[in-house]
Amino acid sequence: MMPGRLARYFGMRFLNVVTGTFLGLFALIMMVDFVELLRRHGSVNDVSALAIAQISFYRVPHITERIIPFTVLVGAMVCYLNLSRRLELVVARSAGMSAWQFIRPAVVIALLVGVLVTTVYNPLSATFREQSERLEAALTGDKRSPLMSVSGLWLRQRSPEGQSIVNAAVSRQQGTELVDVSIFMLDDTDGYQGRIQASRATLQDGFWRLEDARIYAGEAAPTNHKTYDLKTNLTRAQVQETFATPETVPFWQLPPLIQLAENSGLAAVAYRLQYYQLLVLPLYLVAMVLLAAAVSLRLFRFGGVQRMVLGGVAAGFLLYVLSKVAGDLSKASLMAPAVAAVLPPLLGGVTGFVALLYQEDG
Repeated sequence: MMPGRLARYFGMRFLNVVTGTFLGLFALIMMVDFVELLRRHGSVNDVSALAIAQISFYRVPHITERIIPFTVLVGAMVCYLNLSRRLELVVARSAGMSAWQFIRPAVVIALLVGVLVTTVYNPLSATFREQSERLEAALTGDKRSPLMSVSGLWLRQRSPEGQSIVNAAVSRQQGTELVDVSIFMLDDTDGYQGRIQASRATLQDGFWRLEDARIYAGEAAPTNHKTYDLKTNLTRAQVQETFATPETVPFWQLPPLIQLAENSGLAAVAYRLQYYQLLVLPLYLVAMVLLAAAVSLRLFRFGGVQRMVLGGVAAGFLLYVLSKVAGDLSKASLMAPAVAAVLPPLLGGVTGFVALLYQEDG
């Protein structure tokens, strides 16, 4: 009974420290982002601090998603250092538990946390980020989108009705919804034929649905249409591939988007890499636990604890750099996306496992 109770105790200690570390970083990032938003939008009339705080709250999950592996690394190191400083690890060893036994609860919890982050937290953070952009646009009346240049979004398309150039002030839903749209219609020789103004355009199967459209054609008087359908050869995959960054696509939408892009003959390397990275995130968190345990189980009376902790932080940073380099190589078609996603957690896990094996078993 004692090993089981100790395992539950160590598991809860690990979970509490990691949760506290994550909430602390979440609050810190939110405060910094809140101050930055106040500075950016302080000149707008009738802007309340509550509205700014709501926008910041929706923005922060997307930021904190990237630091979850480091949260696990720091939380695990703090947990095991506290257990070592209070001699609880000595008591555990005297009760017949090895290091592998009291690391096992943290490994299981890291796996579960990784699964929850991939399947629940990632879709929520993507949804919240889009909501924050909408709230910020509604608050300030700013028509620009972070995905666009100052002159807005520009698209060139072909259809059975001829060629046209689409300009929009705002792009939403990964480019499939446009706001404040101007469409310049051209002939086969790029000669100007007319113009369409619309408040909103939504991409459907084979056409853009324009709302509150006003059509200018030649010398004729402008005509108004509540809705107007403009044919297009663009598909959702082409628009999303062009304007949606992989980090903004929720996990559950990545497989159909990858399939749609590949069926359309488009490159989907970045989306496939993002999908594999989310799939292996639980293993990445386990690797962080093994690295933290390798540098945190040393007893304080032996000395050198500070040096080992710095080594663990450096190892975590090197894994982050490795993941970025592997991702860039994958996007350049120099490495398979699956290999680029698996390489950092595999290398980190093997390093931590070998270090623990050497410390515990000689």
